[in-house]
Amino acid sequence: MTPDALATLHAAAFTQSRPWSAAEFTDLLSSPFCFLTGDSQSFALGRAIADEAELLTIATHPDARRQGLARARLSEFETEARARGATSAFLEVAADNPAAIALYMSQGYAETARRAGYYPRPHAAAVDALILRKTLA
Repeated sequence: MTPDALATLHAAAFTQSRPWSAAEFTDLLSSPFCFLTGDSQSFALGRAIADEAELLTIATHPDARRQGLARARLSEFETEARARGATSAFLEVAADNPAAIALYMSQGYAETARRAGYYPRPHAAAVDALILRKTLA
């Protein structure tokens, strides 16, 4: 996927917060530590450094939700992270995103920290970010 396609999909998936731009995707993908899995309907962007991986973002087009695509992307992220030597993975998720939280918890992630008021919302109070972590087998 091109940075423009990633930015378009990200904008469709993230309507409550500022979506990432094509330039931001270009910058991230230029790093040898970053990797991408997915297709035009769903993708995951991660980074692995030393023995730790971070899920930077995961997005599924609204028309393709509830089909297991995010679960598949998360699994692919973890597989690639392990291949790159990661023994643990972490991510952050907005506290007002119950579907994402349920997905991550069902896959073995657990809350380890919270950033109060981290995600701004256009017409509401800022939302906490939950920091979730998982040991990769």
